[in-house]
Amino acid sequence: MPYVLGVDVGTTRTAAAVCRLGGAGRAEPELVGLGGPGGGVATSLQLTADGAFAVGEPGDPRWTATGFARRVGDEVPVALGSELYPAEELTALLVRWVADRVADGEGEAASRIVLAHPAGWGPHAKNLVHRALRSVGLPDVTLLAEPLAAAACFGRGPVGVFSLGSHAFGAAVVRPPFDLVSWAEGVDQAAGADFDDLVFQHVRGTLGRAFTELDPDDPRTRGLHARLRRDCEAAKRVLSGTFETAIPVHLPSGAVEVPLTRARFEELVRPDVEHAVAVFERVVRGTPLEVTALVGGSARIPLISSLLPGRVVFEAAPETAVAKGAALAGRHLLLGPDDPEPIETSVLVRDDDPLLRFPVGEFSPASDEEFSAPPPRPPIDITPLDLPERRSVKRAVRGLAATGRSRDRDRAEDGR
Repeated sequence: MPYVLGVDVGTTRTAAAVCRLGGAGRAEPELVGLGGPGGGVATSLQLTADGAFAVGEPGDPRWTATGFARRVGDEVPVALGSELYPAEELTALLVRWVADRVADGEGEAASRIVLAHPAGWGPHAKNLVHRALRSVGLPDVTLLAEPLAAAACFGRGPVGVFSLGSHAFGAAVVRPPFDLVSWAEGVDQAAGADFDDLVFQHVRGTLGRAFTELDPDDPRTRGLHARLRRDCEAAKRVLSGTFETAIPVHLPSGAVEVPLTRARFEELVRPDVEHAVAVFERVVRGTPLEVTALVGGSARIPLISSLLPGRVVFEAAPETAVAKGAALAGRHLLLGPDDPEPIETSVLVRDDDPLLRFPVGEFSPASDEEFSAPPPRPPIDITPLDLPERRSVKRAVRGLAATGRSRDRDRAEDGR
């Protein structure tokens, strides 16, 4: 069945979703498994000894690129060994890998690919990405700002988007389907990785000398630190659903556990969360919102929803909202708006109506005028510049091919 593919190349993880084009009414986006935990895959490309790229595999940092999507437009390329790669080329390679993997599972290529991108990308960054995508055989990719993609999953009135991932924060107001009313990206705003560091420092302070006296040059100490940081991140996620957890620390003298309550964690992160909420409120500037959507893995922290005003919702896995919204927006671009009312699929965190006793999936009655669609707006026409291809990407993408079908096609091209 024909489908639209939505791709979100995040700083830490890449997610993908498809939306079917067949059938009547609204089709719900479906996440696509990419082989990593939670269905996504780590946003990393490791250059191997034979010149190919391994996707989503940790490796020697000298040969592994991460976080490159946020560097699109940066004149300084990413160094992998002796090779230099512009960030847009690495982004295009990963999108190509995702498109090939999904096409193999679906049995056909996507009718349209929608790539979500940071709201701050201007014409220059978009043109660079379009050129790189054409170089890897993807000439018809639609670029869509992340807040627009996220808002596609929530409501028809003005939507506030509060995005907090592992390394990036953003706030926006969107009037569906594709009107970005206002937005801001917190360059210096703390995000999920900074919260992990605060938990790490909490553990360090709790253990005292037993931790600080470890030899930093001992390989075992470096391994302990790496494992502890992963456990701190896991504890942060656990505290979104429970009130207390314990963080294991594998000291040379034996394993110990450091308890951490949600109250203590919220005390650690509250100044940064309050600052992010203040930025969001400045972006909203009195705009009456239908809902505020939480996007990104760290946005599920309960303290955030308690500080935001109005009706707050998020997907069961908020880190996948952008990919799902991108697929849904692509279907809208191809088929036009759906006639049926949207189906409530998100989790309703809170509604200010005190009469709402069973909030999940419910909302307060409203007049038809309040939920009427905004006036039609001119379609978005993206016309990339007609720029020459980059030969370096064509060489690299042959090594990137993840499927037998792609490899056979490359061999056939080489044999001509």
